[in-house]
Amino acid sequence: MGSMFPTFIIQALHGLVYGMLLFLVVSGFSLVFGMMGIINIAHAGLYMLGAYLGYTFFVKTGSFWLALILAPIIVGLLGALVERFFLRKVHAYGHAYELLITVGIFNVIGEVVKWIWGNFTLPARIPSALSTSVHIMGLTYPVYRLFIILISFVILLVLLYIFLRTRVGIAIRAGVSDADMVNCLGINVPRLFFYVFSGSAALAGLAGVVAGPFLSTYPAMGIDMLVDLFVVVVVGGLGSLGGTFLAALIIGELQSFGVLFIPQLALVFQFLLMAIVLIIRPAGLLGEEV
Repeated sequence: MGSMFPTFIIQALHGLVYGMLLFLVVSGFSLVFGMMGIINIAHAGLYMLGAYLGYTFFVKTGSFWLALILAPIIVGLLGALVERFFLRKVHAYGHAYELLITVGIFNVIGEVVKWIWGNFTLPARIPSALSTSVHIMGLTYPVYRLFIILISFVILLVLLYIFLRTRVGIAIRAGVSDADMVNCLGINVPRLFFYVFSGSAALAGLAGVVAGPFLSTYPAMGIDMLVDLFVVVVVGGLGSLGGTFLAALIIGELQSFGVLFIPQLALVFQFLLMAIVLIIRPAGLLGEEV
């Protein structure tokens, strides 16, 4: 048992890292899904675009930190354009049209990425300040993975502050529960949707920059993330920040320990969890019952 203890610690850390990264990716997706009723497939494409932009800025400027700022801003602006000129135009026709629009945008982003950067994996680039390792309980662990935990936790705190302490956050939470009532109270719901979608896109871009050196930057990274996006949202509950966080951590640990014990069935565990949650609590772990 003693010889297995270090392995358990490492796998738990791996699961925590991936779980926190999942939260960083899914938080914006969950808000858009919960508030606007849009299964925003384009979110995965924006995440991928953030990774490629982050890589390019890092290569051109030599500064990972500058890339960490510029890429999310550009992706957030792109998200604003998508909401203003595409989603808002088809909103009156129902969510099915919005879903089709986001699928089309996802495919366009994928083709643009291949056209500009090529159809191959880009080499991982980790900033020198984060390329070292530290000793934890006698074990060596990469600093960059700990950085993923840190930045995801900071984003969690920022989002909690916005949602719990600001009027915009209160309006967003109310919009997740009942958008029609928020509109009746005189709040400009289209503008609120605009802010939510743009912020969601920026979060996707930030997650892409952070994930690039960890998971590699390649054209299929958006598709690979889509499955986990849906599972986290369903398990956590629509529009629930706490639920998203909890579900992301659970799925991160399930994948990590699943690979350790039953690698052939590692991906099955998250779907089994989703099925159990849907049977016991269809609204998700912390989602509100309708």
